[in-house]
Amino acid sequence: MFDLLNRPSALSRRKFLRLGAAAAASAVFWPRKLAASRASNAASQFWPLNNGWLFGGKFTETAFAPSFNDTAFSKVTLPHCVTRLSWQNWDPDSWEDVWIYRRHFSLPREARGKRIFLHFDGVMVKSTPVINGHALPQHLGGYLPSRYEITDWLADGDNVLAVQVDSRFDSVPPDGSPKGPKGVDYLEAGGIFRPVRLQAVPPVFISDVFAKPVDVLGPGRRIDVTCAIDAAAHPDKPMQLRLELRDARRVLSTAQQDVLMHAAGQIEVAATLSNLGNAALWDVDSPRLYEVAAQLLVDGKVSHECSVRIGLREARFEVDGFFLNGRRLQLFGLDRHEIYPYAGGAMPARVLHRDARILRRDFNCNIVRCSHYPQSEAFLDACDELGLMVWEETPGWGFLGDDAWKELVVQNVHDMILRDRNHPAIVIWGVRVNESKNDVPLYERTTALAKTLDGSRATSGSMTGGSRKNWKTDWHEDVFAFDDYHAEPDGSVGIEKPTPGVPYMLAEVVGQFNYTAKKGFTAKYRRAGEIEVQTQQALRHAQAHDRAAAYPHCSGAIGWCAFDYASLLNAFDGVKRPGVADVFRIPKLGASFYQAQTGPNSRPVILPNFYWDFGPKTPRGPGQGASIFSNCDELEVFVDGRLLATLQPDSKNYRHLKHPPFFADLAMDGAGKPELRIDGYIGGKKALSRSFSSDPAHDQFFLQADDEGLTGDGADATRLVFGQVDKFGAARAFASGTVSFQIGGPGQIVGDNPFALAGSGGMGAVWIRTLASQYGRIRVAATHSFFGGKTVKIKVTR
Repeated sequence: MFDLLNRPSALSRRKFLRLGAAAAASAVFWPRKLAASRASNAASQFWPLNNGWLFGGKFTETAFAPSFNDTAFSKVTLPHCVTRLSWQNWDPDSWEDVWIYRRHFSLPREARGKRIFLHFDGVMVKSTPVINGHALPQHLGGYLPSRYEITDWLADGDNVLAVQVDSRFDSVPPDGSPKGPKGVDYLEAGGIFRPVRLQAVPPVFISDVFAKPVDVLGPGRRIDVTCAIDAAAHPDKPMQLRLELRDARRVLSTAQQDVLMHAAGQIEVAATLSNLGNAALWDVDSPRLYEVAAQLLVDGKVSHECSVRIGLREARFEVDGFFLNGRRLQLFGLDRHEIYPYAGGAMPARVLHRDARILRRDFNCNIVRCSHYPQSEAFLDACDELGLMVWEETPGWGFLGDDAWKELVVQNVHDMILRDRNHPAIVIWGVRVNESKNDVPLYERTTALAKTLDGSRATSGSMTGGSRKNWKTDWHEDVFAFDDYHAEPDGSVGIEKPTPGVPYMLAEVVGQFNYTAKKGFTAKYRRAGEIEVQTQQALRHAQAHDRAAAYPHCSGAIGWCAFDYASLLNAFDGVKRPGVADVFRIPKLGASFYQAQTGPNSRPVILPNFYWDFGPKTPRGPGQGASIFSNCDELEVFVDGRLLATLQPDSKNYRHLKHPPFFADLAMDGAGKPELRIDGYIGGKKALSRSFSSDPAHDQFFLQADDEGLTGDGADATRLVFGQVDKFGAARAFASGTVSFQIGGPGQIVGDNPFALAGSGGMGAVWIRTLASQYGRIRVAATHSFFGGKTVKIKVTR
């Protein structure tokens, strides 16, 4: 028996020793996609272990024993958070403790005689699994997976897996600051918050496949494939590695290589897929994906198959910008936290996938920065499928700890790259701790490690004014990425000139920086907050992207940030509010700029950066200089059916935007409760018309689920959005009241019930989650305290 947690592959050991002990100690291989549908007898078999868990609350040592009586434990389904959460005012004391989970299982008959591995995708913050009383090594850190071979510890009948989950703030990245939870800008609710599964493989199997496209724009384009082969004992029969590049059922290219193993253990085998035929490139507008299948042949027969999904693309950062597949592409993106109301990070794949769709299709981003930790593979899978490029970075936030802490940084970089290097969407490895001071020895190691594991992507890490001072001697990555927070003398967004002579981009802009005061991070963009602050957000982001694009040597900008998130720093009621969407992923006024930056022919857009309201906070309506974001050529503005103005986009002050904002004088007496209509024209033809009512007497209750169908696995979920809207469906400013829910059928509500709308500015959401192995139709009846009720139905299938 050998421990995959502590043994590097034979061929890479010299490299790891050169880079440091932490890298070598963490050499775990992570197969991403397995072709069970094509070769069910040869592929790895996975069994999800997400249902049937027992949660015992606070840890007790006796709960490790297989014979422990766990009948009093609560039944839970993964992903799971150890404490109940609202959407605001989280208290770290509610989860900072040591907890115990247990899971009983019997090994499936088809797994008999095979090697069995246990996979954890993410446990917050430290985890110690115990299988049938045998303790496995502790895993440190919540954002990266751990894997254990448990073959020797399994019984024929009932097996007991107990997991100690230590969710206390400790010296593990990003934690460790003496300030405690306030030393990290985001809160990390504890629990087994990502999936768990068993894997069955033959005695000799393919434990990892890395398929690296090379020279994809040239005539000799190819895919260099490296496979890790793991043998429990010395193979006594000849073996070969066969590779196939597949497009659905069609095989585009093949290769074969002899496998020579002289002892038990791991080796790496390299081979090349060439003659790729008419395989298309992966691009943001056409994200073409293929499968590389690796088959291990023993004595001429397929013994094991492992496949990964890839895309063929070239991503280069140069001094004169970013180039995707040979064409310059301006990076246009937002940073993202994987933190949700009510659940922390414990959301299923469907919900994670929707975040990617919001970013790519609603906000028109071509890149997202996974701030400030590796995020779920379900999210990365969605980015691959949608054409959303990714900057992925190691866990951390400003603080650098002692030598042991830094060793964990190196290990995290290693594990992040090994897990995710087949994702075509990823174009940057973040090998620096976010906004940390320069540490030459540490970041030389992480950069070199990234180059060793995957030299096909650029390395970077966010720089601040402090770390920028000595960059010529202390900076060693490929892309100089700067967090630019400063104001121009007139209080608008300031963007510094690019650092000369190196590829350059902006990792963060806008955020909560107070441009009016020209200092501090006190601009809280709340739907229930000051209207002047709300309407500034979209214009700040527009200014930032416009001014970044004015520099030919700036690759682009990533705005801070997509979604609000739980935090103890510069927060309001425990929620930091820099997102262009709130914690529920509902767009604020600030999202109007991003929503308008899309092709008008496919989706014309008209989005006022104001509320059409003449209430106590806006008695004169939107006022002078009210902005409207649209991708139309011309707008006509009507009030009560009378033409008020014909508008052109402000291309003079926003020269570098695809679709600059429009501005109108909308200061007026609203005593008559006027209606607003905006008509948009493209090429002289009316493309879209939108209307807005200022009369709340005709308002209505809005209720909508994201999905009509779910899977009855106990984890699947969909968002249910609700709020007060005018008679045309536009959100009403500063709405209040409460919404109460009743649910019937195979589902449960994840969220506040009742929900008070005043704190969220009139819009909110809960999630509807299925129940394990229960099917049928969920019926949710929601009742607003002023506007009555509505009902949604969701079908739950096997």
